Amino acid sequence: MKSLRTTSAFLSARAHSAEYFSLEYRLQLIAAGFGFYTAVFLLSHFLSVGLSRTYNSLPAKEKVFWNLAATRGAFGLQSTVAGLRALTEDSMLFRDRVSGQEDWSWFHVLTATGFFVFENVALHTSSVAFWSFDLPLATHHFFALAGYAGAVVWDSTGHFLPMVTLLMEMSTPFTCISWMLLKAGYAHTFFWKANQWVMIHMFHCRMVLSYYMWFFSCTHWREINAHVSLPQRLLFFPGLVLLTFVLNPIWTHKKTMQLLNPVDWNFGNKQVPVNGPKKDKLHSN
Repeated sequence: MKSLRTTSAFLSARAHSAEYFSLEYRLQLIAAGFGFYTAVFLLSHFLSVGLSRTYNSLPAKEKVFWNLAATRGAFGLQSTVAGLRALTEDSMLFRDRVSGQEDWSWFHVLTATGFFVFENVALHTSSVAFWSFDLPLATHHFFALAGYAGAVVWDSTGHFLPMVTLLMEMSTPFTCISWMLLKAGYAHTFFWKANQWVMIHMFHCRMVLSYYMWFFSCTHWREINAHVSLPQRLLFFPGLVLLTFVLNPIWTHKKTMQLLNPVDWNFGNKQVPVNGPKKDKLHSN
């Protein structure tokens, strides 16, 4: 009887089509996510070649970073929508936050997995091509891909936490705008500074969100132990520790210091060019 009740609860927590249990369909959506964000990367390159003098003047390594920034910005928009929907919509995810799933959450889990495959391929290809290695970023990408791939493999896990985790990408569109304008020499403008303020606020929101995830985990510890597989827990909690106590504070500090001293800390604290009215004023002096 207990087993029957458990099975009934398991089924009632899932409001998605049977096709999401098909391995072929899952692989198709993962491939679609990978293909879509690869296309965004290439589109960013071709548009920038034709429209941006700044882009054409950059070294090859910075061109790759430019296109990755645009791609991450696009993924950040998708992730923000998914995360806010999980937190605000009266869905199966919100009603059963440990084991609830829906069609739309499966779509985001699978396409996000495809994006993180793209990110890891791009990062490690770039590392080999330019003989460089960013350990914090590589660690972040490893946990992201392993976590979402784990949600695909151990498919009884609910999607509330994966969707809330996606909301951490809320800062990436603003990071993209910040870096591109910085390289173009517009760090002195009101728009760049306003974007920087919003971006810093988004990083503070990321920190608050990480505290919420800890609170949720502690208050639902028994249910998480019952419904979330051990490998997933071994990935999720060290990743959350890293994000809460290392990556978020470091990135928030760097972005705040960048507002006060606009340098490109992604590439050795390089000084940035100055364009626009301020440049003309400097030249006239």
